[in-house]
Amino acid sequence: MKLIDTHAHIFAPEFAEDQEDMVLRAKQAQVEQIFMPNIDNTSIEAMLALEEKHPGMCHALMGLHPCYVKEDYQQVLYEIESWFHKRTFKGIGEAGLDLYWDKTFFAQQQEVLRTQCQWAKQYQIPIVLHTRDAFKETLDIVQQQQDGSLTGIFHCFSGTVEEAHLAIEAGFLLGIGGVATFKNGGLEPVLQAVDLKHLVLETDSPYLAPVPYRGKRNEPSYLPKIAQRIAEIKSISLEEVALATTTNATQLFA
Repeated sequence: MKLIDTHAHIFAPEFAEDQEDMVLRAKQAQVEQIFMPNIDNTSIEAMLALEEKHPGMCHALMGLHPCYVKEDYQQVLYEIESWFHKRTFKGIGEAGLDLYWDKTFFAQQQEVLRTQCQWAKQYQIPIVLHTRDAFKETLDIVQQQQDGSLTGIFHCFSGTVEEAHLAIEAGFLLGIGGVATFKNGGLEPVLQAVDLKHLVLETDSPYLAPVPYRGKRNEPSYLPKIAQRIAEIKSISLEEVALATTTNATQLFA
């Protein structure tokens, strides 16, 4: 059985004390690849260092997280974009919109998302979308930018069945994480209604640890717990979930 974690910030300070042990635990849990979305211009060095330590397993994505769009966003975007002239990346991210924490820079978040969608099309790589309390607003921009070549993941999907189908129609996969294991996570109807071919697995480490680790630091070795819950909801085997989601992720990030 092979698993792929499509979204984990394992370069974050939360892993400073046991980063190598954490990667080893992921391997032991049959997590063969981990995709690491960037945060802003200050997280790049740590992310690339971890990728260099574990080539073929840890993959860097490049982008600007919406919660880190501030007054200096144009300069930060310039710094981030400069990396595309130095090397290739597996994807753009973490991009998107966030109306949960702070609405101060929402217009700037929208501008940054449009720019990152354009990068995804220019470099022909997928984009990973953060949509906290902003699904409709994010989807509107994606639909405007869609020219048939834009692909990616609605990360940490926690919307309705209708929203799931809208994201899929827009050409995107759904990233399913620890929320699927929460008693009141609300994802059961979505997972029952959506075909496996539209799903990928993620942990969003160090956040949103699945049951029975809820409330603790999350890490990629917990990914089988998420896959198992999907299998239970869909009344299929864990192996079927692993094969389908690994195939989907491999094709997306090819």
